[in-house]
Amino acid sequence: MPADAGLTPSILITGARGQVGFELCRSLAPLGRVVAVDRSRCDLARPEQVRQLVREVRPDVIVNAAAYTAVDRAEDDATLAFAVNRDGPALLAEEAARAGILLVHYSTDYVFDGAKDSPYVEEDRPAPLSVYGHSKLAGEQAVLGSAASALVLRTSWVAGSHGGNFARTMLALARQRDTLRVVADQIGAPTMAALLADVTAQIVARHWLHGDRAAFAGGLYHVTAAGETSWHGYACEVLRLAAQRGVALQAMPEAVEPIPTSAYPRPARRPANSRLDTAKLRRTFGIHLPDWRSGVAQLLDQILDGEPACAKA
Repeated sequence: MPADAGLTPSILITGARGQVGFELCRSLAPLGRVVAVDRSRCDLARPEQVRQLVREVRPDVIVNAAAYTAVDRAEDDATLAFAVNRDGPALLAEEAARAGILLVHYSTDYVFDGAKDSPYVEEDRPAPLSVYGHSKLAGEQAVLGSAASALVLRTSWVAGSHGGNFARTMLALARQRDTLRVVADQIGAPTMAALLADVTAQIVARHWLHGDRAAFAGGLYHVTAAGETSWHGYACEVLRLAAQRGVALQAMPEAVEPIPTSAYPRPARRPANSRLDTAKLRRTFGIHLPDWRSGVAQLLDQILDGEPACAKA
């Protein structure tokens, strides 16, 4: 059962070694006792292990940042993708309902086909193009269709300083090559893992741990940074900022060639429009979402701060 009033709440974070999980450990730490686990302790494809962990920890909140995210590999590994992205969250929701606690779960823009001309709202009908998208849709439906108090946050183009990311890749390639070719007909909003974690912490603290739980506005919300760009625009911004910070590059922003998705085929189809309308989240919780450029600038600073001085000059 949830902790009594006045006692330190317990927060269980799954997927703690991932980009979002890593940032959640930071953002949720001030709120209570954080129990952060990775796949070795909580493999969502192993139901008994998941159930045992939740009942041992007895958390007040579960934040599920674990997921099968190998988008292209999922095309040939649907069984595991659905086990992790659908069945695992469904079990966490079952346990959350049993204990009367909150479950926070993350989903993706890949639940849409990208054919819409404007940003997607929460009420738009999903139409995934890939196995990964179908598995994530099934997961969010399982959570929202359960008896649990649940918050499902759909996001897009997530990047964090922990582990590999698009910005690191662009930097590495621009140091080695004179020109780059980057897809320009997929549009979205680069969203930093830190922003997603901070939004989660604000909602959990203000509206669950210290608010009226009976009036908690759970459900489905879109969370992305403000503004929009293409992968090409994203790459150019990374290189512009890197050059501004004195990083030695062979390929400058003007040497980044825009190409269509068709010129860079992948096993899994991506939505051309990944824009998500965040008005519902901002209206309900009063949260400000900064422009994507500020997040990229912070990410780049973190990447460069972790490099030896000779790598920057």
